[in-house]
Amino acid sequence: MTCVVELVEHGPAVSVPLPDAVGRALAAGRIVDAAPDPYVPGRWSLRAGSTVGAVTFAVPGQDETVTVRITPKVPVARLFFLVGYSLDPAGGRRDGEVGVAGHRDLLPAFAHAVERQIDRALRQGLLQGYRATEETAPVVRGRIREAEQIRRRFGATLPVEVAYDEFTTDIAENRILRTAVERLLRLPGVPRDVRRRLLHQRARLADVTPVGRGQELPGWRPTRLNSRYHHALRLAHAVLENSSAEHAPGGLRVDGFLFDMNRLFEDFVTVALREVFGDSAYTARLQDPHHLDEAAAIRMRPDFVLYGPDGRPCAVVDAKYKAEKRGGFPDGDLYQMLAYCTALGLREGHLVYAKGNAPHTAHRVRHAGVVLHQHALDLDQEPAGLLADVAAVARRLVLPDVGYG
Repeated sequence: MTCVVELVEHGPAVSVPLPDAVGRALAAGRIVDAAPDPYVPGRWSLRAGSTVGAVTFAVPGQDETVTVRITPKVPVARLFFLVGYSLDPAGGRRDGEVGVAGHRDLLPAFAHAVERQIDRALRQGLLQGYRATEETAPVVRGRIREAEQIRRRFGATLPVEVAYDEFTTDIAENRILRTAVERLLRLPGVPRDVRRRLLHQRARLADVTPVGRGQELPGWRPTRLNSRYHHALRLAHAVLENSSAEHAPGGLRVDGFLFDMNRLFEDFVTVALREVFGDSAYTARLQDPHHLDEAAAIRMRPDFVLYGPDGRPCAVVDAKYKAEKRGGFPDGDLYQMLAYCTALGLREGHLVYAKGNAPHTAHRVRHAGVVLHQHALDLDQEPAGLLADVAAVARRLVLPDVGYG
């Protein structure tokens, strides 16, 4: 039996019948706000926050699965643009190059896009490169690992402990793609046609070793030689970072593909601002570490700090993805930004929100002479318009006389 629970990001709470083990796993994993229904035994009250996507629980010893789907308020096509741009601004600008093929749910859309990018990366064949290999061999190849030969063979001449560089397709780039394909194939909810194409990509990568669960992904760096892989690799990383397969307390098996909209919005805003200043005399630093106090005991890490040509901080930004509230944005954000401005010696600070009920505005702090600006970005618009709005915020960072209408 399969039970599907549909929730909406920051939507109202719903009461649904759930096995207690599933309800406890949802609460422990902080996927949604979950609590037993105080009025009806066997039911749980679920309310989605800023985590979107889908997660499936398989109940041990029973032919039963429970899937919780959390639909983002932002249309999937727009959300996918935010993800793509945050990972690869150059590739993310080419909106529509790889669409979501009409998929309305996050996982089907993402699986489709990842498969299409992998297909593009592999059209010219698998990338090959040199991989450092250490093994025990019957003949000498490369160099002998003398210390290992003595430690393991006690003076025997054969077999030989050798190390050499092997020219192969089993390199980091292909291993990451293969691992992402394997992960998507294990996730419930991938459409049949996308699954069929993913199986084709797995066959193309058959000679490549996937990364085992729990192992660290191999490192790679962008070069001219692997340029056709860049976008596919960044999307593959997103798959592996935002999907999970684990065993929860009670023996539940959990498979999920989830995005934290707080982190996604923060990544998009800071990367987009950095791109605006990329060819200028300014330097942008993301998650820039500082201290609030002179004893360096109170740490702080603003999302974005802009440094002027003289090397001094000239602007600070924090991105906040908040649910809409009638009373506007939380006052606590203003207190945090005031602390940033005080520590950095700035007269202005900027908070950037996803558009809600409150328009952007500015507040002059009493007895401090500090102005705190609150901007709102409308995520439900064409990418060109959204990037133009980010550019307008960037201009206000360095041109404080620009009006705030």
